[in-house]
Amino acid sequence: MLYDAYEVQRSFFAGASRLAGMGAGWLNNPANPLSYSSMGPVVAASLDVFAHAAALRGKPEFGLHSTTVGRKTVPVREEIAVSKPFGDLKHFVRAGAPASHPKLLIVAPMSGHFATLLRGTVERLLPRHDVYITDWKDAKLVPLSDGSFDLDDYVDYLIEFLEAIGESGGERPHMLAVCQPAAPAFAATALMAADKNPWRPRSLTMMGGPVDTRQAPTAINTLATQRPHAWFENNVVATVPMIYPGAGRKVYPGFLQLAGFMSMNLGDHLVSHWEMFKHLVEGDEESADATRAFYEEYRSVSDMSAEFYLQTVDVVFQRHLLPDGKYVHRGTRVDPAAIRDTALLAIEGERDDISGLGQTRAALDIAKRLPASKKKYFMARDAGHYGIFNGRKWRDNIAPVVEKWIAHNN
Repeated sequence: MLYDAYEVQRSFFAGASRLAGMGAGWLNNPANPLSYSSMGPVVAASLDVFAHAAALRGKPEFGLHSTTVGRKTVPVREEIAVSKPFGDLKHFVRAGAPASHPKLLIVAPMSGHFATLLRGTVERLLPRHDVYITDWKDAKLVPLSDGSFDLDDYVDYLIEFLEAIGESGGERPHMLAVCQPAAPAFAATALMAADKNPWRPRSLTMMGGPVDTRQAPTAINTLATQRPHAWFENNVVATVPMIYPGAGRKVYPGFLQLAGFMSMNLGDHLVSHWEMFKHLVEGDEESADATRAFYEEYRSVSDMSAEFYLQTVDVVFQRHLLPDGKYVHRGTRVDPAAIRDTALLAIEGERDDISGLGQTRAALDIAKRLPASKKKYFMARDAGHYGIFNGRKWRDNIAPVVEKWIAHNN
């Protein structure tokens, strides 16, 4: 019933959004005398902001068609290197780029947003790296006939993707995990190390990820520990409606995750839309477009399979099995001490309100047999969660640290 009620509301607002957009366009038309009145731009801006906030959103495009390699601008095209039911391995192929550039798997979070949330991450790293990314699929679009997907499957996907990248280039790749995948990426690395897998990553960079959520717990961590596991199953899991290919699948809906994130910083989001309104009234389209572009991406959400969500809550947030060395993946205990030659870089944001300081750094402490020379920690001053991997702080302060670490361990 929850999902059905949401779809009814979404359909209503979609129609209202289109009408508001038409109204804004009419009021802004130079042929309309009202566009020259004092109230015309104000009403038009109000309708524009509402139209944007209520609009339907699908999966965005990466839109990265070129990059600069050395002093040359080269074209970029997207290819699917491996296709799986719940996610693809996407390759950003740079025509004419040196084959010597390190191969890098960027692991996008499966936490309610699409991989395009990392567009800025990919764009910044493309000039010096052969970049791949996990392009997770919206669970409501995956038919029930394709089976289930849980945290163990997530780890399996990462191992398979790393093997595919390694076999295609004949060298061990590097891996960068942003936010949620820090824990499964670390687990995949430990399992591959224990198996002496030839394609285990040369380096693993973890950015703002919940490896040990007992360190500086945030509001999200507190919610996960204050509620019993059954509460999540009974209150936030919904059934996909019949209008989608994944009809009947149990999911944690993306709209619930978005609502949670928005409520954490509701004041900031309201201020952002107020600023957008003022920019539109003043005719500052460039500033308004920047806010609009951010929310186009931020509010494009996808569903997670219920199995993955519930197992993550249990393993990562409630029982802390990975840092305690008790996480068992398909009958095999994940031993953090098995990591001996994969260089680890932990990056945290000083103002991260989703993964607190120390939660990612914990990965360095539990990899007890890894030499100190293979470990590095970096705290990004004044950076919040989103700023770790997107925006000016990422481009100017954090990305150079990542690049140097990969180059040093290549």
